[in-house]
Amino acid sequence: MSGVFSPAPLPQASVAASPAPEPGPASPCTGVCRIHQPSGWCEGCARSIPEITVWSRADASVKRQILEQLPARREQLAELGIFISPPESATGP
Repeated sequence: MSGVFSPAPLPQASVAASPAPEPGPASPCTGVCRIHQPSGWCEGCARSIPEITVWSRADASVKRQILEQLPARREQLAELGIFISPPESATGP
């Protein structure tokens, strides 16, 4: 199971330099903000701390790249009994 929990590096060149991010996908935050230490992923949204941190400044392309990784991570966390299903009306950063 080596490498299963290695967060992918963020594409730094795609992060917007200006404080106003372009509109894009909504945040996957569920309000369950607790990091699973072995994976480094949030138990609520399955993002890494760097992904959570960059989200508000990221352009739509970077957000989509992050979102594409989440289903597989959620599966892995669920197999470990870790992933907490998001509530129906979850929103956040």
